[in-house]
Amino acid sequence: MSRNEGTFDRALRIILGLILLSLVFVGPATPWGLVGLIPLVTGLIGFCPLYAIFGFKTCPISKAS
Repeated sequence: MSRNEGTFDRALRIILGLILLSLVFVGPATPWGLVGLIPLVTGLIGFCPLYAIFGFKTCPISKAS
């Protein structure tokens, strides 16, 4: 599982995930805030399964064979 997210993309996902996750505890307190776990986890590990399926990368690092 290689990284396919760049630094900006990862930071944005982590921030968005934390904001959505905070909705569980603050605000309307709906379980929909748990959707924030998806961008949070993908941002922390640096890998997005949808990017892999569609062959999309925002990571500037490319491995030379």
